[in-house]
Amino acid sequence: MFQEERLFAIIKYLKENQRISVEQICSLLNVSRDTARRDLVKLEEEKSIVRTRGGAILPSSKHEIKTYSTRLKIVSEEKQIIGKKAASLIYPSDRVILDASTTVQACAEHMENVDCTVITNSINQAEILSINSKMNIQLLGGTLQKEHRFLYGSSVIKRLSQYYADKAFIGIIGISENGLTIAHEEDGFVKRKMMQQAKQVFALADHTKLGVTDFFCFAPLSEIDFLITDQTPADEFMEMLRKQNVELIIADQHEEGEDGNG
Repeated sequence: MFQEERLFAIIKYLKENQRISVEQICSLLNVSRDTARRDLVKLEEEKSIVRTRGGAILPSSKHEIKTYSTRLKIVSEEKQIIGKKAASLIYPSDRVILDASTTVQACAEHMENVDCTVITNSINQAEILSINSKMNIQLLGGTLQKEHRFLYGSSVIKRLSQYYADKAFIGIIGISENGLTIAHEEDGFVKRKMMQQAKQVFALADHTKLGVTDFFCFAPLSEIDFLITDQTPADEFMEMLRKQNVELIIADQHEEGEDGNG
């Protein structure tokens, strides 16, 4: 096998599994440790990887945080599939917390007009749900983050501490062994409190968020009960969920209600 083929195979493995060790390269490509190290050096020179102790990971994807309206348009089909599945888990008399993420907004868009209580810091979610006559909506007051359309600050945290909910639905930018991560600390503090005030916590993330670590970690994996996503993750990721007792729900666009348990 030529070096170019080996480098391609290493990058492919990293995209599927997030990290690779020298031993895994040797086993995968049937090469010596010296050859594996030379391949990693080559990939590092090309800025395709970041070398770690004993292996490598992909470089962090540092990108501009898009506005709320722009994010609504990104992987919108996946967001709608996940949102519809999340909405199907909300029942009459439930007290639920919805955060201000775009994937959770998809959940709000699919919620039926049932007698339930919704607590949110999102002006978008409150507006969408306001047409439902049976719903009791509690909009948390605080400082408005204009670009991303959520309310935050000490007043939001204090108000949240007075509520006890059945379920919380939380959107994220990344979920990995490093926990649940997002771009803004102020949003993270609110999400963390939302999780603490609910009996069950559902993290909502399309497949592009799996294995990703963003700027601010607001909670470890062990603090969520369910992950709702649109594609079955790699085996390594599923094993990580199992170790943290997180149940995996795969939102299926063809057969409503079908899921997979991890």
